[in-house]
Amino acid sequence: MTPSPKIAVLGSINMDLVIRCEKLPVPGETILAGSSSKISGGKGANQAVAAARAGGQVTMIGRVGDDAFAERLVANLKNEGVDCSQVQFTEDCSSGLAIVAVEESGQNSIMVVPGSNGKLTAEDVGKARSVIESSDVLLLQLEVPLNTVREAIRVAKQAGVKVILDPAPAPKTLPEEFLQVDLLCPNESEAKALTGISVQMVEEAIQAANVLRTKGAATVIITMGKQGALLVDRNGHQMIPAFPVKAKDTTAAGDAFAGALGAYWAMGNPLKEAIRFANAAGAIAASRFGAQPCMGDLEEITNLLSEMG
Repeated sequence: MTPSPKIAVLGSINMDLVIRCEKLPVPGETILAGSSSKISGGKGANQAVAAARAGGQVTMIGRVGDDAFAERLVANLKNEGVDCSQVQFTEDCSSGLAIVAVEESGQNSIMVVPGSNGKLTAEDVGKARSVIESSDVLLLQLEVPLNTVREAIRVAKQAGVKVILDPAPAPKTLPEEFLQVDLLCPNESEAKALTGISVQMVEEAIQAANVLRTKGAATVIITMGKQGALLVDRNGHQMIPAFPVKAKDTTAAGDAFAGALGAYWAMGNPLKEAIRFANAAGAIAASRFGAQPCMGDLEEITNLLSEMG
């Protein structure tokens, strides 16, 4: 077992402008919100922090702009113990920006302006080749150009590095090579976008996962919030229950799940145990406000696992 696994994360780095409100507005509606705050986010950076707090030795591969947010975003990652040697500053470009509205129930609505994330290239992957090749797991999402993600998958597969893809935001069609990763981890809405199947019940999730498997995915994990996470592979399907918590903000729960899953799986633990560990990490994140600040650390996750038996 690897005590401190090496995790490479290629993906987005955003500044989240978070607006808290009683309920999300409907189209055409103006509401008064309760508060606003600036919080470091981005699916890639969130997963990097989650993996680092869960015990991984993490390197971030991404881009920030040359605006006022850039230094703050990189400094936050460094403070979390994330290696930022592969994070590049992009001239004449703003950093990624997300507008996140969170209602009292914990549900959210997010708009993302890619900024410098859209400038991450296959050439940047080439510069980080040695980092990817020496990693135990590569974590990927889709808030950066698809060609860049495609190249990262190619480099990792050639080196025998495990690849976990969180297909978010979900495109209308996912290229075949994106399905042929070690783990494909959509949530309910992403599974629906990729398959056309409404995923609300476990039976529907099984159907959607099997569609993804027929398209080339070997192992599919569909995260289903308070219902838990569904694992579907060649051995069949299994539902790994969630941990009951009062949700305050679900913005980064999926990223907490992916980062913790990658770290714990890379330590040599069985996949089902890694999913349970990741469920605990997701529950902790959902019970707090914010993105990166809400992530649980290894001790907190382990304590929750012990409390729930």
